[in-house]
Amino acid sequence: MKLRIGNCVVAVAAVVLVIGAAGLAWAQNDEGPTASLRIVVVRDADGKPVKNAQVVLHPVNRKGKQTKGEMDLKTDADGHAAVDAIPYGSLQVQVMAKGFQTFGEDYEVKQSELEITVKLKRPGGQYSIYENHDDKKEPEQKPQ
Repeated sequence: MKLRIGNCVVAVAAVVLVIGAAGLAWAQNDEGPTASLRIVVVRDADGKPVKNAQVVLHPVNRKGKQTKGEMDLKTDADGHAAVDAIPYGSLQVQVMAKGFQTFGEDYEVKQSELEITVKLKRPGGQYSIYENHDDKKEPEQKPQ
């Protein structure tokens, strides 16, 4: 008799454990509404598409900090990258391509479809203190 009661307790505990695990899995998968995100990457100078640009998506929490779960995408020959099931909320988008300045901007995902157009710029010249800068001549000194 004691053996049967012990078996029943173990069986009930196993059922409760399975139901609890299933409920936990459902709660983790139910993150709320999601959006379809389309990104178009073009050159700023002429509007031509940038292929093979790396697009990195970083979820951002309410405090403005990046959270885990970044996603990497590549643009196709037409400069397009797309992903579905992006949760609503803040999202940081970074775009990097060889020969262009890195782009970074924060966006708020709050509609079912979002299209972002990124215009990449060529890098600007760098200023060096070791180069001769003739455009800034020193004032001439008068003879005394």
